[in-house]
Amino acid sequence: MAIHQPEPDLNGRRILICRPEPEASRLASRFRAAGADVHILPLIDREPLPETPERRTLILSLDEFSHVIAVSPFAARLLLEEVDTWWPQVPMGIRWYGVGAGTASVLAEHGLSPRRPPEGWTSEALLALPSLQNLQHERVLLARGETGRELIRETLEARGARVTLLPLYRRFRPDHTPERIRATLDTFAPEAIVALSGETLNNLIALCANSGHNLYDRLLIVPADRVAEQARAAGFLNPCIPGSLADNDIVATVAAQLAGRDGGSGKAK
Repeated sequence: MAIHQPEPDLNGRRILICRPEPEASRLASRFRAAGADVHILPLIDREPLPETPERRTLILSLDEFSHVIAVSPFAARLLLEEVDTWWPQVPMGIRWYGVGAGTASVLAEHGLSPRRPPEGWTSEALLALPSLQNLQHERVLLARGETGRELIRETLEARGARVTLLPLYRRFRPDHTPERIRATLDTFAPEAIVALSGETLNNLIALCANSGHNLYDRLLIVPADRVAEQARAAGFLNPCIPGSLADNDIVATVAAQLAGRDGGSGKAK
């Protein structure tokens, strides 16, 4: 007999989401369905990089790669758009990978059979996959942003792979007016903040410093141990990692953590 988990109760709770769109609005809808009051203040955004002859040549040589890795859902979507533009069908014989379930889902929706970590959604978890251990002279295409962690590239190269980077987008910090920042941080006064990347956290830290706001006692949802350690080092008292980065798990984690902080009363102290 199936056990039904209780629906998260976030009635009246104030949640700040710092993700880019469209992920922010999708997550906000799930929080609102649980009764929360939600504000969105993206602290990171993305835009596709313009096409170049070099990138087109790289996509046209896709069949020369043994492994293709997408580091995020956004990277996966942009990569598949390029593949659809230049290939009548996806080349055979390539092993596809997604860093996490969300990225793998984008690839799977395209008819691919991506590999992903059975547990976890980090670069470290991806690199533990058996098929990425012995890569002597094998070619790997890494679809990612213009900048980012070098762990995947460096580790695979150390294992003998020939790694080619495919930058598809750039990340940047959006400009928000002082009025919007005050309305979000002062008037709204969030109880929980969702910041799902190290770069987002850095921008949140800068926002606190530049605007004179102290958010360090708020519940902070982060994606991994590495970012949680970064948050603690900056002074955040309550960083928390959800069971997964799926919207439902993020909402459930926030509900459980806030209930635990006030004894389960459902109201902020």
